Amino acid sequence: MKEFVFQNPVKLIFGKNSIAKLANELSAYGNRILVVYGGGSIKRNGLYNEVMEILKEEEKEVFELAGVEPNPRVSTARKGAALCKEHNIDFILAVGGGSVIDCTKLIATAAKYDGDAWDFVIKKDSPKNAIPFGTILTLAATGSEMNAGSVITNEETEEKYGWGGPFNFPKFSILDPTYTLTLPKDQTVYGIVDMMSHIFEQYFHSTTNTPLQDELCEGALRAIMEAGEKLVDDLQNYELRETILLGGTWGLNGFLGMGNNGGDWGTHDIEHAVSAVYDIPHAGGLAILFPHWMRHTLKLNPARYARLAVKVFGVDPEGKTDEAIANEGIDRLREYWTAIGAPEKLSDYGIDDSKIDLMAKKAAVNGPLGRYAQLSEGEVKSILEASL
Repeated sequence: MKEFVFQNPVKLIFGKNSIAKLANELSAYGNRILVVYGGGSIKRNGLYNEVMEILKEEEKEVFELAGVEPNPRVSTARKGAALCKEHNIDFILAVGGGSVIDCTKLIATAAKYDGDAWDFVIKKDSPKNAIPFGTILTLAATGSEMNAGSVITNEETEEKYGWGGPFNFPKFSILDPTYTLTLPKDQTVYGIVDMMSHIFEQYFHSTTNTPLQDELCEGALRAIMEAGEKLVDDLQNYELRETILLGGTWGLNGFLGMGNNGGDWGTHDIEHAVSAVYDIPHAGGLAILFPHWMRHTLKLNPARYARLAVKVFGVDPEGKTDEAIANEGIDRLREYWTAIGAPEKLSDYGIDDSKIDLMAKKAAVNGPLGRYAQLSEGEVKSILEASL
């Protein structure tokens, strides 16, 4: 196990009617509030009106930025930062899923910066300050409500990268499973895939002596899978939504990765290249790519993959090699994701081999990717071709 320091400053407010605590949380900040949200689902499910009523009762001066994309764009963050500067915003409230929160993180830092917001994403510069922000989550998936990460797309250059920093932690996050009850099946499935993928990324690492972390990852995956397969056929089930909502937060709030080298994240890099070029749903890409990444890399440590197969996917190891057990586990992952409705092939999104080289090049733009597998551009190309 590696030496580590763990700190997560986010105040998590979880459960039914948690929005009642919003007014008290906002009392620590100024009166000029920018509300950031996506395509309008919060208006359809009534959350928008609830938020606005609270802000009105608290006599806040409210400004709005609507239309954050599922793969949030730097151009939208630039608009938000400009609004903050123009109206001297005191606090930002992100109401939506991980994309809205990711975009808000860039808005908050870019609003305190004289240069271009994209500078932070490509690490040309690092934030020195940020406008404080909080979140009201409506989609179980990314964990962005309790971490400092953010993923942003530059639609002009077809680039998509993750970035982060100490100013990216929300001051508070309100999670009420009620606001996820109206999510359609496809978004529910994408959320399940996303949080499972985050746990896989942290599970595959080269650090030794991590038995507690391994058990926590495996237990979280089992709980998410059990609830997930039931939820896709019972979308209005509050208790299942509750489990999945907390699963998304738990999957990427830093707790599961404590004491390891941070995990791999190469599959995310590959998917970012794919969705930068084709603008497909992030988790849809992960559902396609991850089994192929596993198949390609299991030779590095077959016993690790075999353990996952036995502990999470229930593979019987009797009389089998680690490699055979591992492959059976990968098959069961593919079967599970297919059964709940996730895509299997890039061609499901109309993607052919015409831009394979471009995507591989974008994924490996900074050299070998992944802390665990360290894939070359050629290996990325092989994974993409297998995913067609």
